[in-house]
Amino acid sequence: MDFNFDLVINSFPLLLVGAGVTVEITAMSVAIGIVIGLFAGIARICRIRPIEIAAAVYVDFFRGTPLLVQLFLIYFAVPVITGQRMDPFFAAITACGINSGAYIAEIFRAGIASIDIGQTEAGRSLGMTWTQTMRYIIIPQAFKRIIPPLGNEFIALLKDSSLVSVIGFEELTRRGQLIIAKTYGSLEIWLSVAIIYLAMTVTISRFVAYLEKRFNIKKR
Repeated sequence: MDFNFDLVINSFPLLLVGAGVTVEITAMSVAIGIVIGLFAGIARICRIRPIEIAAAVYVDFFRGTPLLVQLFLIYFAVPVITGQRMDPFFAAITACGINSGAYIAEIFRAGIASIDIGQTEAGRSLGMTWTQTMRYIIIPQAFKRIIPPLGNEFIALLKDSSLVSVIGFEELTRRGQLIIAKTYGSLEIWLSVAIIYLAMTVTISRFVAYLEKRFNIKKR
């Protein structure tokens, strides 16, 4: 079977549009996840038992169930409750953002726990409250340490975002499926999709490595 290079060339612009949508979904989902994860991660180590339990339940549920199931729950179950049809884009970033938040919560928790207890004691000895100590001393130091795992989470979610194609949202994977349905060029299109995903993940990996190196240099 001959490889159709013309199909690859003609389809590439459409696939790149889908790749842009994939990056948009991932970036917005990770942004939501960072906000949720920060508060959930802090809640995981706070001394208020009900808050700690609630954060643990959230983390365990969304880490212990598949993202695809969570996407179906939000896209199909929420309209049954509210009576309003859910926009696929909103459903995609909501499901991916909440799912990512559970993983980022554990990243923040581990990062905060890695800071020496003496830093907290130093802040308290200066008259800072627990909140001020976390905000001005602990979290800035922890954030530098969690850059690599945050990068890994971004890459993982970039690939997992392909699941939103099941609700008809036209990101990179869905674009590939639509092109294949018209051209029957499975090999050419899926290989092109794989190369685009690889290019995006390698770019993110290099950017994370740059950030890690920069913070290390700044630290020294």
